[in-house]
Amino acid sequence: MKILILDRDGVINYDSEKYIKGVEEWEVIPDSLDAIANITQLGYKIVVCTNQSGVGRGLFTIEKLNAIHEKMHRLVEQAGGKIAAVFFCPHAPTDNCACRKPKPGMIFDICERFNIEDISNVMMVGDSDRDLEAIHQAGGIPILVKTGSGKKTLSNGKIPPGTLVFDNLLKVSEYLIDRDHTYDK
Repeated sequence: MKILILDRDGVINYDSEKYIKGVEEWEVIPDSLDAIANITQLGYKIVVCTNQSGVGRGLFTIEKLNAIHEKMHRLVEQAGGKIAAVFFCPHAPTDNCACRKPKPGMIFDICERFNIEDISNVMMVGDSDRDLEAIHQAGGIPILVKTGSGKKTLSNGKIPPGTLVFDNLLKVSEYLIDRDHTYDK
């Protein structure tokens, strides 16, 4: 099974320092839905893995988070893509849970749910060092996009070795298309 894990804020949709607290604040980054459609059509299962500490901080409810994810699913499907699952950590940083990125707990949960025994081929696309560190600690392949906080993350120079870097999610999809077609030959 081919699986691609995506962070949400800063990769699929615009991020906000004030948190994305409702459906009306959730705005798609240009071309991200087309990218997800491309990747879906390559046969990848796409799983979203996102920290949502706004829930733990009382800034928005699980119901509002679910409404945001319903909108995301709907728009992705309208573009021809599919998100197989959304995993999220609702905890505040002070909760010291095992699921909040940069800890790899959600990555391990995703692999368990989808019966992935070899994490070394699992890729995760993110825009922050937390995303990259989570997949690196799990033993997978980190991919940084320059959208969201990606440019700042890249300039910090703290990305794990072997991290692939792309301008945006569409460029990731083009890389996967080229790579998969090369393997098919």
